[in-house]
Amino acid sequence: MPTKGIFAFILLLCISFYSKAQGYRPVNENASAGAKKTLKLLYDIKGRYIMSGQQNYNSDRNVFSDSAHNITGKYPAVWGSDFMNWGDKDLGLQIVEEAIKKSKEGYLVTLMWHEGNPTQDPPYDFEKNVKGKLTDAEWNDLTTPGTDLYKKWLGQIDVVAGYLKQLRDAGVTVLWRPYHEMNGVWFWWGNRKGENGIAKLWKMMYDRYTNYHHLNNLLWVWGANGLRDIPYDEAYDYKDYYPGANYVDILGADIYHFDYEQKDYNDLLALANGKPIALTETGELPNPKILKVQPQWTWFMVWTSWLWTDNSRDHVREIYNLPQTLSHDEVKAKIDSIK
Repeated sequence: MPTKGIFAFILLLCISFYSKAQGYRPVNENASAGAKKTLKLLYDIKGRYIMSGQQNYNSDRNVFSDSAHNITGKYPAVWGSDFMNWGDKDLGLQIVEEAIKKSKEGYLVTLMWHEGNPTQDPPYDFEKNVKGKLTDAEWNDLTTPGTDLYKKWLGQIDVVAGYLKQLRDAGVTVLWRPYHEMNGVWFWWGNRKGENGIAKLWKMMYDRYTNYHHLNNLLWVWGANGLRDIPYDEAYDYKDYYPGANYVDILGADIYHFDYEQKDYNDLLALANGKPIALTETGELPNPKILKVQPQWTWFMVWTSWLWTDNSRDHVREIYNLPQTLSHDEVKAKIDSIK
């Protein structure tokens, strides 16, 4: 091979290697070693395996994960919970305690937050508050630094930042999933399209948590809702709510009622552009045929009691026992082997 050809070939290999290495990097350039290791795991299993996961209420932090074990004989690999207040009751300290325990036992930890509407005060009513609405003027105030509403929102997110700092200091990596289902019409942060919509609020939180609070233990999970056109319960195109590749490590979809549309899966994959994707919430688990044509999901997260109400025990056992499904012990071994 001529010298020029050899040089070009070596350069191509270097570019390819560099691009692949870049893909494993969290969007936060100061991410912790644990965050980097977890993200590498997701890239390693992408297209080959899917991790089992279970969401638990923050008031009953193990009921549903334990139930999955009782049904299948295996513990889910991913443990999830929620910083949502119950009225004026804040269970953040209990979540921190359990998340530290779970992380030490080798579980992946994913946390979310049904954040209270910042135009109101506790106690929060779920229907009137979390699912309440902001006027366009209120949204503009919320996303404008220095306004009273912005300062109130800042106070809210700083409280949760305090809990996430405790997890950081304990060495816990968190798959952090704020403002979920943002393409749906039901939550106060929902259906705000464009650069001044939820994408702006997401970037504001990202900046505060990353550059002010230095929460380098977070991997940022953008979990939209599966697309649907049910009147007054719509969820719209993913791309209209996406803050961009520089602010998201993992993309996801919340899918209920077995709504595993192939087009929606393909749209999410295209938007991810090589980043991992996950079933960040599910009601009814996918079946083997769906997983065969949608192999890129890196984990599934069954939502609390939907494990019982939307799935037969046989179906849960079937999915947990698939060769590609990774349970707690298997994921712990894979994490431990990553240097």
